[in-house]
Amino acid sequence: MVLEEYSKKRDFKKTSEPKAKVKKSKKPIYVIQKHQASHLHWDLRLEFDGVLKSWAVPKEPSKDPKVRRLAVETEDHPIDYADFEGTIPEGEYGAGKVVIWDRGTFEVIDKKEKKIIFKINGKKLKGDYVLVKFKPPKNWLFFKKKDD
Repeated sequence: MVLEEYSKKRDFKKTSEPKAKVKKSKKPIYVIQKHQASHLHWDLRLEFDGVLKSWAVPKEPSKDPKVRRLAVETEDHPIDYADFEGTIPEGEYGAGKVVIWDRGTFEVIDKKEKKIIFKINGKKLKGDYVLVKFKPPKNWLFFKKKDD
């Protein structure tokens, strides 16, 4: 079931995170949320098939094409999570402060099982970016594509 893992990890009586619901937006949503949980990281989220595919990026995303960032695939999130900012309570999965670091839309340039090339139209990040799966089951590289 879509978003089942997301729902299993959360007690919606304790957290203000949005409940699991699949829906599509007019243009595919892109968001990065800075998340001060047990370790500071940035959550990259891209809308596909009515959910936000998600990756945890341990270091701040870079605009420099020479810089590669680890991106660890996590569970899908509902589209409404793109607007979520707040504090996830202690004892809950992902406890800590969440703020929107960047947001906008994106366009898929090419999508394969182990490689996604997409154009980000954000406030901080703009241009072509790449996600490449490099080590099963969940490790990817995230980086800005060099200008041709």
